[in-house]
Amino acid sequence: MSIQHKNLSRLLPNSNRGRTAIFIDGSHVFYAALQLNIELDYSQLLSSLTMDSQLLRAFFYTGVDSANEKQQGFLLWMRRNGYRVVTKELVPMPDGSKKINLEVEMAVDMLTLAPHYDTAVLVSGNGNLACAVDAVSKQGVRVEVVGLRSMTSDSLINVADSYVDLSTLQTDIQKTDHRRMSKTTEDHYVYRPLTATVS
Repeated sequence: MSIQHKNLSRLLPNSNRGRTAIFIDGSHVFYAALQLNIELDYSQLLSSLTMDSQLLRAFFYTGVDSANEKQQGFLLWMRRNGYRVVTKELVPMPDGSKKINLEVEMAVDMLTLAPHYDTAVLVSGNGNLACAVDAVSKQGVRVEVVGLRSMTSDSLINVADSYVDLSTLQTDIQKTDHRRMSKTTEDHYVYRPLTATVS
């Protein structure tokens, strides 16, 4: 099921979403932005996902390298601008890359907070989260999945109440030339999930 809208604020124009919790897979939005060839504006992303609903929490999940000062500055900016940042130290792999998996943390947060929100907005394409989505749906929560279609599992889309292709939000969530002129910490650091091979 794919709902084509130019921005998420038109997804449910006559629906009361109630209290909303947002769960963002940082790696997914990074690679989606690469495919779309845009630089994300994280303030606009949060605004587009929240719409006019009452925001309970907006979680952003990412692996971290504690030695990367620029990344730490970016995450501090995120914390001060509406996001609850959930991190896990990256684990070195035998091939020299650094990888992390935060799907368990995402699932636990969705389930733990379910009694306190009415709508979950899950920004991810990870099919392993389908069971968590199904579980919170059975508790009466409406789940909206947002993800780039080419990177989003059918199993995740099939258990959601609605699905929005992230590409349809492109003009709303990308940085414009005007926004790039603002010299903030967030502007100086381009978020990466840090899963590339270590030199």
